[in-house]
Amino acid sequence: MATRKIGLVGGTGPESTLIYYKLICQKVNVQLGGLTFPEMTIESIDLNRAISFISGEDFAQLEAYVWEKISNLIKCNCEVIALTANTMHIIYDKLKERISSSADNVLFVSLPETTSEEAVRRGYKSVGLLGTIFTMQRKFLKEVFEVKGIEVVVPKVEEMKKVHKIIAEELEMGEVKEESQRYLIEVIEEMRQEEGIEAVVLGCTELPLALNDKNCPVECLDTMALHIERLVEVSLEEDE
Repeated sequence: MATRKIGLVGGTGPESTLIYYKLICQKVNVQLGGLTFPEMTIESIDLNRAISFISGEDFAQLEAYVWEKISNLIKCNCEVIALTANTMHIIYDKLKERISSSADNVLFVSLPETTSEEAVRRGYKSVGLLGTIFTMQRKFLKEVFEVKGIEVVVPKVEEMKKVHKIIAEELEMGEVKEESQRYLIEVIEEMRQEEGIEAVVLGCTELPLALNDKNCPVECLDTMALHIERLVEVSLEEDE
């Protein structure tokens, strides 16, 4: 059975990109009885450059930069394309428009949309959100949940800054400190007690390095795991 070729915009950060590649290969191989590994192309962007565009609110430059990578994936005949970071979805709608006008039969699979669909399936009405400060402060991820009737709660401002620092300076480098892990869990517990959240969205694809259902006070919506499952599913679907 042939699979649709997957294209990933990775590098944001390298740790999660490695997990995407490895798990997609493993899961497709298992689904197909150990006979096939998927074709895949990865365009890796410079995380620091991308973050500098976001910090400076230069979204036109960010869009141009990421679009260059997506264009390369399209040229490589990728039929399923995904951004491997929630933060990059700040320009998802713009990129989707470009893909629609530039290529036929290319599926652009959204991380936030995939995660919100799972939240609906589980019946959540209120979820917490951890991620980079851009993801927590801006609306691009929250509104995907809110249009489905799910309230999204974020930490207090100073807590957001510390969560962002842990992601940027530790998790992006593949480093998980016990002290930082405890802090993240405390922030989630505070949202549970004060805001009544039923689950927490791990809105950065590096957060699963530190957080999971076993150590969190509420269930986790692991955006990376859900996204990988969806990419595998779509890559195995037969063309209509």
